[in-house]
Amino acid sequence: MSKEREFCAFELDEIPTRRDFIKVSALGVGAVMFGGVSVGESFASTTEIVDGVAVETAKLSLNINGKDYAVAVDTRASLLDTVRDGLDLTGSKKGCDHGQCGACTVIIDGQRQLSCLTLAAMCDGKKVTTIEGLANGETLHPMQAAFVEYDALQCGYCTPGQICSAVAMLEEAKRGDASQVTGDVKSRPNGGPTRDEIKERMSGNICRCGAYPNIVDAIENVRDGKGGKR
Repeated sequence: MSKEREFCAFELDEIPTRRDFIKVSALGVGAVMFGGVSVGESFASTTEIVDGVAVETAKLSLNINGKDYAVAVDTRASLLDTVRDGLDLTGSKKGCDHGQCGACTVIIDGQRQLSCLTLAAMCDGKKVTTIEGLANGETLHPMQAAFVEYDALQCGYCTPGQICSAVAMLEEAKRGDASQVTGDVKSRPNGGPTRDEIKERMSGNICRCGAYPNIVDAIENVRDGKGGKR
């Protein structure tokens, strides 16, 4: 059995799950582990026949949450589909799949990005952090702890994207990156972004449950260095 088939195989006498079906579909539009690729190998593109269909695949070296992966992906595959269906990192959520809700937000080389609009091929050699990579073992990241402490979630579907966005957003503010409501673009405000700044900078992350006040409270807690404790 080839590596591609091993990646998505399930026993024929078993009832396939929804996840099994998605993995099979990933052969055409997602990511597959590629046994012959070494991490660090330069980007290369080849055309393969998968179930009678010509699919152009790219051999990539991805660093996800500090771990190196050698993968071959359909050149059309998004980073979101690659990490969820290819690497079983399902924390990042597919909400709108159009870059409008922010549920899929990850951190790429220190910048928050919408993984549904980012091609996996664009991330070759880059460092990607998903929600799974924020905690240190059993110890939550301060932003995760703050979201729990302030009950900054309800259904939780948008929470991975909210947290990744919040972590990167505070770093953006530290660097002095301006937002729409920045008063003085030449200064870095002491104490971090104001509440209005936080609201504006997080406006791309939609919470359909309406937990926005608590989300902002949690971010302010981390901004103030309280690490999730009130």
